[in-house]
Amino acid sequence: MKNSPPFDIKDFTRSELAVICKEQKAPAFHAGQIFEWIYKKGVTDFREMSNIPKTLASYLEDKYYFSLLKTLKREKSKDLTEKFLFGLSDGSAIETVLIPEERRRTLCVSSQAGCKFACSFCASGADGFIRNLSTSEIVNQFLSVNGLLEEKVTNVVFMGVGEPLDNFENVLKAVDILRDEKGINLGKRKVVVSTCGIVPAIRRLTELHLGIRLSVSLHSADDGKRLRLMSVNKLYNTASLIRALKEYVSKEGFPVTFEYVLIKGFNTNPDDARKLSMFVRGVPYKLNLIPYNANPFFEWQTPSKREIQEFTGILREKKVFYTLRRRRGDDISAACGMLRFRAV
Repeated sequence: MKNSPPFDIKDFTRSELAVICKEQKAPAFHAGQIFEWIYKKGVTDFREMSNIPKTLASYLEDKYYFSLLKTLKREKSKDLTEKFLFGLSDGSAIETVLIPEERRRTLCVSSQAGCKFACSFCASGADGFIRNLSTSEIVNQFLSVNGLLEEKVTNVVFMGVGEPLDNFENVLKAVDILRDEKGINLGKRKVVVSTCGIVPAIRRLTELHLGIRLSVSLHSADDGKRLRLMSVNKLYNTASLIRALKEYVSKEGFPVTFEYVLIKGFNTNPDDARKLSMFVRGVPYKLNLIPYNANPFFEWQTPSKREIQEFTGILREKKVFYTLRRRRGDDISAACGMLRFRAV
């Protein structure tokens, strides 16, 4: 019985495939053709790639395979948000969310099985950290969902289970594949990578100058409060975070997006609003305010409408521009902070 090939073809970017082609004495442009077969035409057999040399196709068939995710469950919210539970090769599972809107369909993908940062309001780290997802496991979330839709995915956000910049190499390769014009071709403005604020990784991104849009989970501009919510603040406080972000934005040109979960009686008082307004000053930004989605893992609660109005009133006085996000998918546990890694 023939053993399975050792390498997953979807773990490789087009530039990496070009190197493989050259090693096999084939022109590098065949990498683009392979990409088009995989990501535009959905081919899963190298022998069907009619415009690449048969010797190259034979080599690829011997050394590489096409991975797939198993769809274990698909749920639809009353607001049309959909959540997918995908089975992984090791028997675990991850969640992915599709958020349909009038002009776009955004896919929220996971980057890890579990999360080691264990933010005290987010269910994604409640079961601990298992492992990083491979590049193919990230890309296959897009391919799996997109293959089920009549109206295709237009945007991807790395805001599912896990900390994307803690899986740095695989996430960057997945971004490369998602944006590649020979393949999925989403474009730079259509892909956003979220982070809890890992300063060294942000600085690495600055040096690489890849044109990646960043979203930062802030949730408080007060170091003491942020530390209660996010253990990462012990390593990288708000001062070091904003310095790194200013450097990043000055080089990349994109504004940074701040995510701020509003928690009843904790980070929504007037002083919190004033500190937030001072924090975002001096850096091009977008600010998303997200009323907390209650879940059984934590005792935090959703703030009242009045509490939110008082908080946003101060932001308006300080001329801080913001978007108050409405809940999406909370009835199927698909809203912000509710996604989980599953052992199945």
